[in-house]
Amino acid sequence: MKTATTTLIVGGNGKTGRRVAERMRARGLPFRLASRSSAPAFDWNDESTWATALEGTRAAYLTYAPDLAVPWAAEHVRRFVQRAVGAGVENLVLLSGRGEPQVHPAEEAVRRSGVAFTIIEAAFFAQNFSEGLLAPADGEIVFPAGEVAEPFVDADDIADVAVAALTEDNHAGKTYELTGPRLLTFDAVAREIAAASGRPMRYRPVSSVEYAALLAPYMPAPEVAFLVELFAYLTDGHNAHLADGVECALGRPPRDFRDFARAAASAGAWVR
Repeated sequence: MKTATTTLIVGGNGKTGRRVAERMRARGLPFRLASRSSAPAFDWNDESTWATALEGTRAAYLTYAPDLAVPWAAEHVRRFVQRAVGAGVENLVLLSGRGEPQVHPAEEAVRRSGVAFTIIEAAFFAQNFSEGLLAPADGEIVFPAGEVAEPFVDADDIADVAVAALTEDNHAGKTYELTGPRLLTFDAVAREIAAASGRPMRYRPVSSVEYAALLAPYMPAPEVAFLVELFAYLTDGHNAHLADGVECALGRPPRDFRDFARAAASAGAWVR
């Protein structure tokens, strides 16, 4: 077990960052949240906000918004890692994407940092269906994934692995590929959510062009184009297999999507 020191959680209000913070708080371990809404604010695009966030920290959990696959992410991560190591950070844990060569330059920046590191390559989050981009509207999941299967991983499992890597010595230098225990098509996901919530639910596959039109009112055109291209790549079938990262890191199997759906339904997801 590592000596307790302040841990920086970049993206502390996000799906995994929030859960990492909850676990650190439950253990009585000191941490600092870093996000655009934190005080002081942190912004990946504003290097002047980095120094204050790093002050006094010895470990950091890094998530990148909007996505680690964007072309400029690797340079931001490289420069931040240099700042972090210079400020005394001794352990870096990076949340990355599974089956995405676009994220490899950012991963490499962490691997070359000269300090302890762990890379977490995660599948699609199960929580995307309850608190994210895939949350159903009017009983319908709309997404351009066709009939591809994905081993959706629970964000709680990601947080458990991240906290282990931040607080234990035996994860240094490792890359964990995290998936759930089953491959599910988006149609099967809709059936699981319907069973858990007791509400009608269906999956409506759309083309990338149709999906771009649905996103257009809510985000800038370049972000729409990036997401549509990324989703098309991620759902071409190359990620339709399971990995053992959760079990390797934690010594237990990953949480099943059905358990996630039941817990989310009990917490009030999908009530409308």
